[in-house]
Amino acid sequence: MQHLAIIPDGNRRWAKQNKLESFFGHQRGMEVVRYAIQACIKNSVKYLSFYTFSTENFRRSDIEKNYLFNLLVDGFTKNLPELISNGVRVCFIGDRALFPEKVRVAADHIEDQTKHLDKLQLNLLFCYGATAEITHAVKALAHKVKMGLLQPEEIDETKVHDELWTAAMPDPDLIIRTGGVVRLSNFMLYQSAYAEFSFLDCFWPEVTEDLLERSIQKFDAVKRNFGQ
Repeated sequence: MQHLAIIPDGNRRWAKQNKLESFFGHQRGMEVVRYAIQACIKNSVKYLSFYTFSTENFRRSDIEKNYLFNLLVDGFTKNLPELISNGVRVCFIGDRALFPEKVRVAADHIEDQTKHLDKLQLNLLFCYGATAEITHAVKALAHKVKMGLLQPEEIDETKVHDELWTAAMPDPDLIIRTGGVVRLSNFMLYQSAYAEFSFLDCFWPEVTEDLLERSIQKFDAVKRNFGQ
């Protein structure tokens, strides 16, 4: 496996189940990210993508959004030395025009500090929506046609893929979603055409490193025919 993608669902429901404020669910969920990083490193997975904050998440309350932004910035800034020591490159993927200023500054710094690392690439899909990503790709191709740089008949799957925000990496091999929900929720719609899926009934804060490793190993036993 080259690329594991995760939709870490259920932070707020886990907190409610445990009679805690929702913020504690997000905090615990951030801690579980470390398990995923370690599982990928142990199993030589080169890319790990997290659905960190979707475009739809902007509908949440200002209090919760600000908490999530601060948790993201503080969490990854605090753990930057550990990420560097583990050879983890961090990339933020999404509509940067929507990034809050404090997240944009932190993202630029974290990316700059880890850009030379290559043991694992950790992608944080932030202010991300697959339909927005595909729309961006279509506009980019349309602009090239308008400028005479590309002919309509030259547009193929490769050229579409090359305009996606994830163009520099392979498509996900396995997508894991926790929380007992069976849908993609606007996550990597184009890239998931041949991905395997694992929908787990547990909430993201309940996930262990062992569970993630078993999911990776189960994928390795799957024979993928890609339509052949």
